[in-house]
Amino acid sequence: MDKIAEALQLNNWAVVGATDNREKYGYKIFKFMKENGFNVYAVNPGVTEILGEKCYPTLGDLPVKPDAVDVVVPPRVGEQVMRDCAKLGISTVWLQPGADAASVVQTGEQLNLNVIHNSCIMVQARCNRIAQKEI
Repeated sequence: MDKIAEALQLNNWAVVGATDNREKYGYKIFKFMKENGFNVYAVNPGVTEILGEKCYPTLGDLPVKPDAVDVVVPPRVGEQVMRDCAKLGISTVWLQPGADAASVVQTGEQLNLNVIHNSCIMVQARCNRIAQKEI
């Protein structure tokens, strides 16, 4: 099984950069994951609630340690997110397009994280679901 398929099997996720702004991908991804069976937590220090769910200021504030983190933040924030994941023992990190600058990928790899990039979780989850139905 490849990294993407393995990540999509994980159930507990955090979306760092989740937002209540319906026009942004942080909202769209959080909503998609919530509606498609993932147990998902929103992380953004500037937002208190998204779609009726509490939004946490940092990964360390979550009530449980997620199995994986989807990152939808600018690269300048992404490197710190990588360090936070490593510190908290979260090994799978999915960098959404736009959050996947080379410096962020490199930081994650140097910290021995399982970094997925150059791919959108919404697209891959849909493709994975279609492939499973065809089997």
